[in-house]
Amino acid sequence: MKVIFLQDVKGSGKKGEVKNVADGYARNMLLPKGFAIEANAENLNKLKGQQSSEQHKIDTEKKTAKESAEKIKDKKVVIKAKAGSNDRLFGSVTPAQVADAVNAQFGLKIDKKKVTLSSEIKNFGSYSATIKFYTGISEKIDIEVVEG
Repeated sequence: MKVIFLQDVKGSGKKGEVKNVADGYARNMLLPKGFAIEANAENLNKLKGQQSSEQHKIDTEKKTAKESAEKIKDKKVVIKAKAGSNDRLFGSVTPAQVADAVNAQFGLKIDKKKVTLSSEIKNFGSYSATIKFYTGISEKIDIEVVEG
């Protein structure tokens, strides 16, 4: 019997997969427990529609990520920080501060988890960071830490 898996079933199939399984296994295990549905024309059509909408969503996210990466390409973010003696900062500049600065200066909402600093920022000066927008889409940005 041909079934469409609604969730991952170890050893049988993954979510969204269409597979031939034994009739008894489908009737007694997969269908009653809601792990799968029968692969008839209507259900296959629904699956195709879901997959195309998921693909459209992924394409839209990638396009948005590329546009955001282009906005900050070869740009510099200025972060103001307070320091004590010897130009040593009170604390350090964190990825969250970099994300906030990018939001303030370029209008891009960036999650702090997507910012990777090349090194710890504990003094005034120039540094760099990488911002990951999407899988395979990331951009390097220069950071200028000034007294503020």
